[in-house]
Amino acid sequence: MAIDPTLPYDPQNIFAKILRGEIPCKRVYEDDHALAFHDIAPQAPIHVLVIPKGAYVSWDDFSGRAGESEIAGFVRAVGHVARQLGLVSPGYRLLANVGRHGGQEVAHLHVHLFGGRPLGRMISP
Repeated sequence: MAIDPTLPYDPQNIFAKILRGEIPCKRVYEDDHALAFHDIAPQAPIHVLVIPKGAYVSWDDFSGRAGESEIAGFVRAVGHVARQLGLVSPGYRLLANVGRHGGQEVAHLHVHLFGGRPLGRMISP
């Protein structure tokens, strides 16, 4: 079920629970700004989620409210994970869903990092 990215942040969302250690995850990377972990229902051979540690509902919320160091730290974390997983040379895809039309299902900003095979067209006609 898609979420409304204009609603307030819900601290009971699954990613908030993962950040608090209430739900386990298979960590790939963690620093002061971000946590990266394997998706539990991968859509590609490599499917990692990267989430900011701050309480942001969506990319829109994050880009509008986060401080410069949070934004830089999060973007750098995404790049670090791609390099760590050896995805730069063969290529990879980043996806951040926002709202109902974007198909966002969890009300915490998250970037999907896909790789490990050719991924085809981005959106079917």
